[in-house]
Amino acid sequence: MNLYMLDTNIASHIIKGDIALVRERLVAVPIHRIVVSSVTLAELRYGLAKRSCPKGLTTRVHEFLIRVKILAWDQDAAIVYGDLRATCEAASVTLSPLDLMIAAHAQAVNAILVTADKAFSMIADGLTVENWTTP
Repeated sequence: MNLYMLDTNIASHIIKGDIALVRERLVAVPIHRIVVSSVTLAELRYGLAKRSCPKGLTTRVHEFLIRVKILAWDQDAAIVYGDLRATCEAASVTLSPLDLMIAAHAQAVNAILVTADKAFSMIADGLTVENWTTP
């Protein structure tokens, strides 16, 4: 049974409801197979704080988060992160620190990472990526 870990950009599209294809892909997957990393939770909370927590957006983020399982970034993710970061640096693959944390988390739980960020496709081994914004 595949888990689908939503990257922050996909979570944002779901919350905004701005890409029909993302909604279609989301409803095609049983909700118990949809997860987000606690790193994505942190990024979503930062986005709200940066905007002074507007009521409508805060409500939509909350409604999204109560429907998906949030996985804690744990020791297994940290171990994968160390190896992944070293591998990426050796291959001159540049990802932001938070993106590396999300990628490592997806690998640690054997989840498919759902993202619109093409940088994740540069990770050679061990990470399966799907982009729900394109057919």
